[in-house]
Amino acid sequence: MEHKLATAEKKVLVELVKLVQKQGLEGENGGWKDFLNSYDKKFGSSLSDPSRRTNDVLVAFLSSFKKKEDVQLLARVLQCDANRNLIERFKLESPDKETPEQRLVRLTITHPRFPIYYAFPSHAEDWFVTKTCKKQSKVMKSTRMLAIDCEMVTCVDGSEAVVRVGAVDRDLKVVLDKFVKPSLPVADYKTDITGVTAEDLEKATLSVADIQKKLQRFLSKGTILVGHGLHNDLQVLKVDHARVIDTSLVFKYGSTNNSRTPSLLNLCKSVLDEELRMQGAAHNCVHDAAAAMKLVLAVVEKGVETSIPQTEEMLEFEKTTHEAKKASLYLHRIPNNVPSQELRRVITGDFRVEVKPPKKVGGYYSAEVVFSSQEEANQAFEKVDGDIVKDTMGLSQKMVEFKLSSGSVSRLYVRKNVKDGEVSDAKKRSNTEENNASSKRQKRENDSEETRDENVNLGSSRGNICEDHLKEIEELKEKLKAKDEENEELKEKLKAKESEVEENEELKEKLKAKEREVEAQDKMITNLQKKLKKK
Repeated sequence: MEHKLATAEKKVLVELVKLVQKQGLEGENGGWKDFLNSYDKKFGSSLSDPSRRTNDVLVAFLSSFKKKEDVQLLARVLQCDANRNLIERFKLESPDKETPEQRLVRLTITHPRFPIYYAFPSHAEDWFVTKTCKKQSKVMKSTRMLAIDCEMVTCVDGSEAVVRVGAVDRDLKVVLDKFVKPSLPVADYKTDITGVTAEDLEKATLSVADIQKKLQRFLSKGTILVGHGLHNDLQVLKVDHARVIDTSLVFKYGSTNNSRTPSLLNLCKSVLDEELRMQGAAHNCVHDAAAAMKLVLAVVEKGVETSIPQTEEMLEFEKTTHEAKKASLYLHRIPNNVPSQELRRVITGDFRVEVKPPKKVGGYYSAEVVFSSQEEANQAFEKVDGDIVKDTMGLSQKMVEFKLSSGSVSRLYVRKNVKDGEVSDAKKRSNTEENNASSKRQKRENDSEETRDENVNLGSSRGNICEDHLKEIEELKEKLKAKDEENEELKEKLKAKESEVEENEELKEKLKAKEREVEAQDKMITNLQKKLKKK
């Protein structure tokens, strides 16, 4: 461990010191400030910012941790850093001579969503961070692959738990198919989706930690993990692995306007010309893992393109999905202590609630509130008490405060799923029929005049909006400039204080030296006085 710390970059050492401080951990010489007071007699804990300390000081502090769990934490962080460095170096390498497998890894890790999807809390005690062998060039050239998929249920606290894990190797041989016992009681088995029942889990004895151990022997020597939406599986398995191929990020629709990730069902139809499952059938994690592996092999061995066309069936499915969204509202940032039944205190009308569990234990959860029509959804949104604001996608939402049955007050956001002005196909058809029944001649006579008025009003409103936006931008620029100046002043004051502290320390040292000098002189005087008395 001491060798790993001594060869680590300073930013990693600083990260480690801050982490142990945050967790309140103590080494043989106490916490960070206690250590500084005993290690550095000159400045002590007055200079406690780890980024202003030398590597030697940081390493000395971190080497003072001897407890097994503390050493394991340090090892996980160092391994995460080693894996990150491996990936960053791989990104910088020329793609000219890379294997097809390496190309798919590159497509995954360079995808804009990768840093978001694969930002795991790997420092946590129950996470497993895979190790790479010492010869990193061999790691990156390895073509070993393992595809995994998991089935998840919703627990009583709203979190997701893995209950079944399936894994297949490059030859599509099933190497793992196990049920997992969740650590919390299950609130929803989602059997129609997962295919898992309460009876399936009655005899389950394996924990997530047991599955991690079973996966360890497959994930050495640079094995590439394959999956569709793989980050979801790694999140519930609590595994952080460097080399991954995520088919949801590798494949994309040919249309430049479509940023949606293709589903595994659609990929199987387009790329493999296979039906993954019958309509309405439950998932099977072994089949899904095998499907992801087949997709990768189609690219690696047959040279299939990763850009796929959208069939009419896919477009129709997306259209149907979009129509369904119009008849629903999205509730998000719901505190985990708010039961889903309490959501009826916020939304009125006849609807069903589809709860989406939080991404991490204890985090906020969300829910889709589904109505029978868009009109009902719009009416329910209008009745919600709150000011309308736009989110980053331009969708209308309201922040709502409401009282729970317990008497406590909570808050959440209610958002529309489509932009204002979008109407359902049924409404469009109704409007078309009404227009056809009216006089077409009258419509033509009014069209040109209305268009002119609309253009004038639109131009005027756009001009006002642009002017308002420009004023707002200028105001924000001024505020930002003032903040920057304030920050610079604070930095100067901080530097002055630090210089003052250093100067004070130097004065203290000089004072101590003077005191020692006076003591020495006093002793000399005393000795001389004794000698004079004897004479």
